[in-house]
Amino acid sequence: MGKLSDKTAIITGASSGIGRAAARLFAGEGAALVLVARREAELAALVAEIAAAGGRAVALAGDVAEEATARRAVDMAQETYGGLDIAFNNAGTLGELGPTTGVSLEGWRRTLETNLTSAFLGARHQIPAMLARGGGSLIFTSTFVGHTVGFPGTAAYAASKAGLIGLVQTLAAEFGPQGLRVNALLPGGTDTPMGAQMSTTPEAMAAVAALHALKRIARPEELAQAALFLASPQSSFMTGAAMLVDGGVSINRS
Repeated sequence: MGKLSDKTAIITGASSGIGRAAARLFAGEGAALVLVARREAELAALVAEIAAAGGRAVALAGDVAEEATARRAVDMAQETYGGLDIAFNNAGTLGELGPTTGVSLEGWRRTLETNLTSAFLGARHQIPAMLARGGGSLIFTSTFVGHTVGFPGTAAYAASKAGLIGLVQTLAAEFGPQGLRVNALLPGGTDTPMGAQMSTTPEAMAAVAALHALKRIARPEELAQAALFLASPQSSFMTGAAMLVDGGVSINRS
């Protein structure tokens, strides 16, 4: 029996990076999955890979900033698998980077829509489905940026991801009595396409790695293991947490 046997999970941002690694891991632990991302071909390939390994997954191509995507993902979980137990709201964007005074209003709004409003929309539709099953685990991917460390040029990204922690704490207090656990996962530097956008040269990648106490960045599979912990009964008394899985970047000064 896997850690997520007989559970149904939604994973957003599933076509690459942490989301893709989590999809493969969750499926291997017995979860039936609804995988959400914008890139249809990559989702289809992942669904086929999971099916070939004996797992269960369906795909939904859509923009998480649109409420219709959140609604449809929950509908698919209920129609295909009979309910919803876990949601890993992982999709996100770096958004428009640069000096705060130069960030466009459209860039600011789009970043908040993708990183924060999408989380609200996801939760609004996921929570009733989870409560119908007696509770569940709701997980959001935040970051150390804007929480323990400030980086110049990341205002919209930092603000939107920090806002997720406030949302997590509110939801945890609001729905804890009904059996819902809500937590935020805060990765450090991770070897993903998004991470590569901030480290475009070998020298930049080495500099980012050096910021961490472990002197390296994470593999997506390492963050997927942390998400599995939050999704599973192993974290049964954990809610409202901002869980740093950041390789020590928040505490390192060397």
